[in-house]
Amino acid sequence: MLTSTITMAMAPEPPGKEAADTAGAKSLQPAALYRLMSWFSASYPVGAFSYSGGIEWAVETGDISDAATLQSWLAVMIGEGGGFCDAIFFVHGYHAAAKADDVLLREVAELAVAFAPSKERHLETTAQGGAFLAVTRTAWPSPMLDQLTALAGGGAAFPVVAAVACAGHGVPLHPALQCYVQAFAANLVSAGVRLIPLGQSDGQRVLAALEGIVVETVARALETPLDEVGGAAMRADLASMHHETQYTRLFRS
Repeated sequence: MLTSTITMAMAPEPPGKEAADTAGAKSLQPAALYRLMSWFSASYPVGAFSYSGGIEWAVETGDISDAATLQSWLAVMIGEGGGFCDAIFFVHGYHAAAKADDVLLREVAELAVAFAPSKERHLETTAQGGAFLAVTRTAWPSPMLDQLTALAGGGAAFPVVAAVACAGHGVPLHPALQCYVQAFAANLVSAGVRLIPLGQSDGQRVLAALEGIVVETVARALETPLDEVGGAAMRADLASMHHETQYTRLFRS
C-alpha cells in the first residue's frame, strides 16, 4: 500500500529564478484571478469528473478503504507520482510559451504525453487537454494556444495546455501552478468520495490535509529541470493499468 508522511507546514517560497513569480502571487490581478478560478473550477468543461486516475481499482482491491488510506494514496500521487510530473511539465510548458520557444514547447508537449504510464492515463491527460484547449480558445483566445494547436498535432497533455493558456494571458506562474495542482488533488478526492464512499466532510478533511504536500510539490516543481522529471508511485501506475480490464467501472480511468 502506498504510504506517505503529510506535513501541514507551508513550504518556503522558492528562491532564485522564480522570485518574480512569487511576487506575482502576491499581486495577482483581478483578471488573472478570475481566469484561474474559471479554468480550474470543477465546472470547467474538461470532463475531469469522469476520471479517477486508477483510484477505482485501488478501492475495489481494498488499498483505499477510508479517508486515511485515500489521503496516503493521494499524497504519493501528488508528491511523487503523476501530480509531480504534471507540475514539472506545467512549469516548463509555461516558460517555453512565455519565451516563444517553439522547439522547447514541442519537446515539453511530446514528453508530457509520452510520460503517461498507461493507456487510460494517456486518454485522461490528452482528452482533458483537448477539451481545455477547445473551450479556452473559444472563450479566452490567445495566439499561444493557436501555436500550441499547430505544434501538438497528436494531442497535448492537460498540464501543458493549461500552462500555455496561463502564459498567454499573463497569469503569473506560481499561483497558476498552485491552482493546477490543487485542482488535481480536489478532483481525485472527489473520485474517492464517490467510490469508497465518503461523506463530503471527510472528503474536505482529506483535501485540507493534502495542503502541505500540494504546496511542497509546487515549490519542488518550480526548481526541477526538465531532464530530472520522474515519478515513484508505481502502485498508482499499476492501478491505472489494472483498471483497463476491471469488470465493473464507473470511471474512465
